[in-house]
Amino acid sequence: MGQSEGTEIMKILITGASGFIGSFIVEEAIRQGFDTWAGVRATSSKKYLQDERIHFAQLDMLNTKKLCSQLLAYKTEMGGEGWDYIVHAAGATKCLHAEDFFRTNTDGTRNFIDALRETGMVPRRFVFLSSLSIFGAIREKPVRKPSAENPWVYEPILLTDEPQPNTVYGKSKLAAEHFLTEQKDFPFTILRPTGVYGPRERDYFLMAQSIKQHIDVAAGLTPQEITFVYVDDVVQAVFKSMVSPEAEGKAYFLSDGEVYNSRSYSDLVQQHLGNPWVLHLKLPLCLLRAVCWLGGKMSRLTGKMTALNDDKYHILSQRNWQCDIAPAIADFGYAPQWTLEKGVEESIRWYRQEGWL
Repeated sequence: MGQSEGTEIMKILITGASGFIGSFIVEEAIRQGFDTWAGVRATSSKKYLQDERIHFAQLDMLNTKKLCSQLLAYKTEMGGEGWDYIVHAAGATKCLHAEDFFRTNTDGTRNFIDALRETGMVPRRFVFLSSLSIFGAIREKPVRKPSAENPWVYEPILLTDEPQPNTVYGKSKLAAEHFLTEQKDFPFTILRPTGVYGPRERDYFLMAQSIKQHIDVAAGLTPQEITFVYVDDVVQAVFKSMVSPEAEGKAYFLSDGEVYNSRSYSDLVQQHLGNPWVLHLKLPLCLLRAVCWLGGKMSRLTGKMTALNDDKYHILSQRNWQCDIAPAIADFGYAPQWTLEKGVEESIRWYRQEGWL
């Protein structure tokens, strides 16, 4: 099943549509011929939502009563029907206060699902974008010595592992997952991508910016095994899982299927920036913790987010980001298309084109 059944055009809503991943999902929905709705806040930027075929839906996820009224208005606009598919990509990845993560990621998701039920707008499938971060720093004890055949010392995180989130972001996403999985007669699929990069993304851009300024900082002195996924491959997984009967009621990891060390990304950035000289530093975790603690304190004092904070420390210090994508391959044909080298090259090209670098 694609975007239509017979002559019927399928309707899709993407929340968080103005964000990095959400905006790419919107573009793919239009390309596939969906009647595409972009869920945004009144204050959301529409810089990457310029296509005239996009319908906009302003949704207040923190006010259930108002949200129900908004949904009913859009239901009327659509002839008394809801959306066939909903991709819930809205969420907060950075907050000054811990409670703000839960308010947006957990309460916002709960309110949205409750409102969809109350208004009779439960979709055929609800795809929830979660994160590998819900598992935290697990499987970090080396199980082998590196060899030519297998240079990696850790085992991949499995779907059967017990989540132990060590960031407030991860805890808020896991709480939202728990609420979703408790629902009856609410068809869902959960996607848990690892580090997502590509054009429009800002965290990995900061790394590229630092390398252009001749500094590359890695965290910790023990082995770190990292995974990545290019934004287009996340989008691919959204649309494949959305229509897959096998994916209903399940959760999946997403990566490009490879494992990297802490220098892999920075070396590629350096290469595609024209090989400027770079001072590569490895910060001991105790020093990184102190810097992140100070950054978090400054954020709360000034009311402005800094790049380094308590949550960021746990992300940077985590040693094992390997994850098992075999279930996604088996259940809905997930097939990563972007190697890290190809993805970094495209990202740097875009950053330069847009004047970011």
